[in-house]
Amino acid sequence: MKKILTLFAVVGLMAFSSCSNDDGGDGDTIGEVLEREVDFNSANGYAVSIPLSPAIYTSDVVLVYHLYAVSGGTDVWRLMPQTYYMNDGGALDFNYDFTINRVNVFLGADFNLNTLSSDWTQDQVFRIVIVPAAFSGTAKSSIKADYSDYNAVIKKYNIDDSKVKRVKL
Repeated sequence: MKKILTLFAVVGLMAFSSCSNDDGGDGDTIGEVLEREVDFNSANGYAVSIPLSPAIYTSDVVLVYHLYAVSGGTDVWRLMPQTYYMNDGGALDFNYDFTINRVNVFLGADFNLNTLSSDWTQDQVFRIVIVPAAFSGTAKSSIKADYSDYNAVIKKYNIDDSKVKRVKL
């Protein structure tokens, strides 16, 4: 009887301590922030395509924020799509769409974009936040972040935006 118990103990010890799935790396998809400065003009059709490398999963969520202003040294980010109303009554839209490989940022308006001031077309800064599906709410989640608040999104999903990737083409 003692030999059988010893045999079970040895087999059990080997079974529970022989393999480890810890390879030291984080296998989860991690949220990421990309930043791109853009110039819109008639030559690019008032649209810019920003590659995502590596490609994201089809279930991931992409949020794009426009740097609207800097107030007291703090960036003011606005979630897109965003409509700005001009003094002459016209409406200017900053919008985007995305695939697993790229994000397209573009302008739309109810007036001729060629008449738009360079304040709205040159040196425009965008932050692209990639929220993995596990965090985005596409999976079952109890509390979603307020996507309109850039800082709330960064905090909710533990994204380190001090390591923003600046995308250049």
